[in-house]
Amino acid sequence: MLLPSHFQPKGRHLMDITIIGTGNMARGIATRALAGGNTVTLLGTDAEKAQALAGELSGDVRTGTVGDPISGDVVVLAVWYQALDDVLARYGDQLTGKTIVDITNPVDPQTYAPLTLEAGSAAQEIAQKAPGAKVVKAFNTTFAGSLLEGRVGGQPLDVFVASDDEDAKATVRDLAESAGLRVLDAGPLAHAQQLEGAGFVHMAIQPGLGGTYATALKIVS
Repeated sequence: MLLPSHFQPKGRHLMDITIIGTGNMARGIATRALAGGNTVTLLGTDAEKAQALAGELSGDVRTGTVGDPISGDVVVLAVWYQALDDVLARYGDQLTGKTIVDITNPVDPQTYAPLTLEAGSAAQEIAQKAPGAKVVKAFNTTFAGSLLEGRVGGQPLDVFVASDDEDAKATVRDLAESAGLRVLDAGPLAHAQQLEGAGFVHMAIQPGLGGTYATALKIVS
């Protein structure tokens, strides 16, 4: 559902956002992006799964297969950390100049144990492997279910954003705020390591909270 027009900033530039992935996080981020009036293209390894997800969403949604050319300026990597190398290899120079949003938390998919990365974080690895891209760490501390609503406990979700590129950071801020979320600037891309640690802790406490993944990290004062 689109936000009412009086909630959308007048004159804001609507974005063409490519989301690579068709899982729960792709659904949640696509829902929020569409709520802000943006166009979304879903790229999946399974074209039928991408089409099925698009059919569940409301707004301007297109679909394709991973490997298809990327038309938009914003690319959200809504995949497991282990899939990043394949995505980066497929797109290579196509990512130059684009805002790349890394939502991953580097964990072992079987045990959910955190991984130690030489680069410091998944986001910093991406920046090394796609040096022409403008990498932003964001959405890794939010869960898919809460993204569908954009709120938890009656309050908007907090989205922590880290990047070395201020223009890219502003783009992600616009994306999130237009969808009713609150953005908190976490500083340079080097702080992605701490954000990934926070994302892991948020995952690790879920069994003690009933395993519903219905919580959010929130800064209050």
